[in-house]
Amino acid sequence: MNPNEIIIQKIKQQKMLPLFYHSDVTVCLGVMNALYAAGIRIIEFTNRGEAAEKNFKAMVEVRNQSMKDLLLSIGTIRNAAQANAFMEAGADFLISPVFDSAVCAAANNHKKLLIPGCMTPTEIHVAENAGCQLVKLFPGNLLGPSFVNAIKELFPVVDFIPTGGVEINKENLEAWFVSGVCAVGMGSKLISKKLMDARDFTAIENETRIALQLIQTITQ
Repeated sequence: MNPNEIIIQKIKQQKMLPLFYHSDVTVCLGVMNALYAAGIRIIEFTNRGEAAEKNFKAMVEVRNQSMKDLLLSIGTIRNAAQANAFMEAGADFLISPVFDSAVCAAANNHKKLLIPGCMTPTEIHVAENAGCQLVKLFPGNLLGPSFVNAIKELFPVVDFIPTGGVEINKENLEAWFVSGVCAVGMGSKLISKKLMDARDFTAIENETRIALQLIQTITQ
């Protein structure tokens, strides 16, 4: 099994991909520590601010020192320059809100996994033909579990992760997993700006434990 297939398997095992961004590196490291303490072993840090690359490098450095089993991905990658910069900074894989052929080519050149964001069957088809095995459905709150039910049979070898609007409650999570997704992306519903700004890392850890346990109960 190649490294990218191993990453996909680990995402499927974790069944949840937490994602966040903050401009303060201390907050970023605090959130990373809280997620790790809760049992998370794959994190998406989003490229959504001027401090993203600097803060991501700091996270990679700490990960390499004390969390060697943690995979760090970078999200919101929209062009090849961003892709190359973050892969050089140590990203284990890339996540994009769209499918971009230049980003895909950059990831392939570095033999890195790319999870592109798609919203239509056409976009999923293009991503699949480019070699993408895992697709982010974005924005998930607009598409909904019924969208997965409608298109799953069209793409039997593609796995899906909805991101955007996924809620930490049994009804919402169960609907997504019953529809056939392999994992869910969880951002502000799990790691809110309020909790980050308050530096309430204990609350983030507790919320993450609750979400992981709920998903395990639903999918076992």
